[in-house]
Amino acid sequence: MKIFLVEDNLDIIKGLENILKQNNYEVISVNTYKDALKVLKQENFDLTILDISLPDGNGVDLFKIIKENYQIPSIFLTAKDLEEDIVEAFNLGIDDYLTKPFLSGELLARIKKILSKKNIITLANIKIDLDKMIILKDNQEISLTSLEYQILYLLLSNPNKVITRDKIIDKIFDLTGNDVYDNTVTVYIKRIREKLDTDIIKTIKGVGYRVDTK
Repeated sequence: MKIFLVEDNLDIIKGLENILKQNNYEVISVNTYKDALKVLKQENFDLTILDISLPDGNGVDLFKIIKENYQIPSIFLTAKDLEEDIVEAFNLGIDDYLTKPFLSGELLARIKKILSKKNIITLANIKIDLDKMIILKDNQEISLTSLEYQILYLLLSNPNKVITRDKIIDKIFDLTGNDVYDNTVTVYIKRIREKLDTDIIKTIKGVGYRVDTK
């Protein structure tokens, strides 16, 4: 699991990096709003831990961007402990809120709780259950082959990001060991669309495909 840490205090960053890595989490850290936006465009994360007070911006504004564009579960880790700040955060849809100073064990427990819910990816009326390896539309199971499932999972787990045809070809080759041609991707995407009976998968002409959350 990969965690994105946005925190302006370098000592806290160092301490959290050590704790998280000791618990088998991969961590990428930044200490500014500007750098956070750059990294979000380049990496995929399972969870973000956000400070609210950043030297060049506001963590609340950053969370709004994350929620709207990346659908990543998030925790505010902040010195702001006023009731109105906490209520505002939960009204915005934050997954959890922890005030400084904090206990590392409590943070780890909250991370574990949130990540345990990531076994289901939901976009529009489509759900992918990672434990059961099934696809649901309006809570009705859709029958996909193993390869179709893996391709759809690749798209759904990267919302609002273009997945190139080359990346899908590499995925098919990794799974089958067979040579794959460009028209093979077209055929599989066509089958998936027909089975889902939805326009959730957008074609980016000449590049690949994208699943939008809005």
